[in-house]
Amino acid sequence: MGKPLKIILSTVAAMALLLIAAVCILPFVFDPNDFKPEIVAAVKDKTGRELVLDGELKLSLFPWASISTGKIELSNAPGFQDRPFATIEEGSVKVRLLPLLSKKIEVSRIALKGLVLNLARNKQGIANWSDLTASGDTKTVAPAAAAGKQEEQPIATAAPADFEIGGIAIENARINWDDLQAEKHIEIKDFNLNTDEFAFDEPIGIAATLTATDTESKTAHTIKLSTELSVNEQLDSIALVHSDLQVTTSGETVPGKSLTTALAVADTALNMSRQTAKISGLQLKSGDAALSAELTGASIKDMPSFQGPVTIAPFSPAKFMQQLGIVLPVMQDANALGKLAVNFDLAATSDSADFKNLVMTLDDSQIKGSVGIKNFAQPAIGFLLDIDTIDVDRYLPPADKSSKPIATPAVLLAVGASALPVETLRNLNAEGSVALGRLKVNGLAMQDIQINLNAKNGAVTTQQSIKQFYQGAYSGNLSVDAHGDKPTLAVNEKIDHVQIEPLLKDYRGEARISGIVDATTQLQGQGNKTSELKSSLNGQFSFLVKDSVIKGFNLQKIIDSGKALIKGSALPADAKTDQTLFTEMSGTATINNGVIQNNDLVAKSSKLRVDGKGNINLNSEAVDYKIDAKLLNDEIAATEPEQVKAAIAIDIAGTLDKPSYTIDIASLLTDQNKAKIEKLINKIDKKLGPGVGDLLKNFLK
Repeated sequence: MGKPLKIILSTVAAMALLLIAAVCILPFVFDPNDFKPEIVAAVKDKTGRELVLDGELKLSLFPWASISTGKIELSNAPGFQDRPFATIEEGSVKVRLLPLLSKKIEVSRIALKGLVLNLARNKQGIANWSDLTASGDTKTVAPAAAAGKQEEQPIATAAPADFEIGGIAIENARINWDDLQAEKHIEIKDFNLNTDEFAFDEPIGIAATLTATDTESKTAHTIKLSTELSVNEQLDSIALVHSDLQVTTSGETVPGKSLTTALAVADTALNMSRQTAKISGLQLKSGDAALSAELTGASIKDMPSFQGPVTIAPFSPAKFMQQLGIVLPVMQDANALGKLAVNFDLAATSDSADFKNLVMTLDDSQIKGSVGIKNFAQPAIGFLLDIDTIDVDRYLPPADKSSKPIATPAVLLAVGASALPVETLRNLNAEGSVALGRLKVNGLAMQDIQINLNAKNGAVTTQQSIKQFYQGAYSGNLSVDAHGDKPTLAVNEKIDHVQIEPLLKDYRGEARISGIVDATTQLQGQGNKTSELKSSLNGQFSFLVKDSVIKGFNLQKIIDSGKALIKGSALPADAKTDQTLFTEMSGTATINNGVIQNNDLVAKSSKLRVDGKGNINLNSEAVDYKIDAKLLNDEIAATEPEQVKAAIAIDIAGTLDKPSYTIDIASLLTDQNKAKIEKLINKIDKKLGPGVGDLLKNFLK
């Protein structure tokens, strides 16, 4: 046995020496540059492209079979810019020889320096790499023709060879992207990529950096990526560990001129055969805002869907907006938008998103419920929200209560809807409801509020109700038809047993009238602006006020003052406590093109009766109204001298903001005294001329 063993060992040693000698000698007798024409011709035959090998090809065989190149250029596709598709300044690839004998491929580091890719797409949507990626003809295998014929067993394929790459290095690469179809140009420069040694089922460190510039928006995105990648031999199981992505966007159009967003993922696992995904420890941060999530995915190739909990940690929206360079509007509360936190369970597909078990905290308000969005191209939104309390005034600009016109909830919604573009209203597809425990807006406090919205195909309807509204209740609805050039709106509202005094104190800061009011309103109008809505407003309303007190206004004293003025008696003294009591006030009105007309105002008390009529022009806010008041106590009236009536007329003019009141003194005169005064006027006409008499007659009308 000793002699044969020596022979075998001698033979192996001799073969090894011969192989080493060949590896050492071959580079000196074999010049790869001699094969440049064959390489160029092969590329031309397979791709139709021109390959230019400017640099020298260098070959070595021990301990690696390696090839290194100088500058290489590959021509562009026909019909595109006259510049190379790809250029490499320098490249090298090395492969170990001995492992090849055992079907094991070991590649050392692949290095590319000065890579330039000029990618483009023409106006027809054809890319300049389409000819390189087009697949060849495929062959099909006919099924067995005869029934009962045994199917051929599949031929077992050999197991893939072990494959290892010592790493990849791309230095200072540049990519130019010209999209003529979208009229977009992006430049990627300073692209650097480094990877660790590659082996199946082993973590591979990857680090990449690049800067992408959008020439149209003049913004630059600096991107940094680091991760550890693992891939199995079948290439259907991919894992990423400790992934960190940082994007810094800068430019004149970027808020604050620079914005950095960081994404970190602890674990990402993709199983392509099972079409599953699992993302653990996801954290997204920009400024003071931070989002975290744990997500799982299914059918990620066919119909991808993801679900899992998402959390937005508490942060200050006001501070975040300032970090973005966004100027905050002046709000009534300087501490508003100081805190926001959100939690929800996400269920998303490529065309929908559901936010379930939503819990949101905004300052002192908590919002719970769910929101769903279907069909991102034409979104259909569904929502069900419950808000415990919210003070809307905190987020509104400061307002002057004294000049603030009264507007009901439905009217406010109508004004807001009319201000939206018609296309927005037409495309709005939403259905849902919002319940509020407590709401404060425009100083008004409300409880137990319900708002329902239904919008589809250009028709928008809302229903709103307030169960506790200043010891009464409110209900109303709004309908919007956006099919025409201008939205058409219809409002119906009703208030029941609402206390006027506390409402006005909250809304205007003071209340000069009290009582319990019941009222109904039906209004219609159209327009894209508040002014258009006012000028087109039509409808009617009615009201009934019981047990009313008008402060600072004593109608009986006004009548007494008028009588004292005519009789020459002393005027009654004014008092801060002056007021007029009415057991009941009622009336109806019609609205025609923004002009309110009332002809049946009636106010009653134990001693007075008031009748009124006139109009208010909402377009100009001009007031033209007349009130007739008289005493009802006939016994008292009968004791008065006959030259004075127990009645008075008050003319109201001016505007809604600045009304003026004029007492018609002539209404206090009896017919007998009027006749005497007319005789006196006639005498004045004869002496001074008819002009003076006409002036006095007008005064007494």
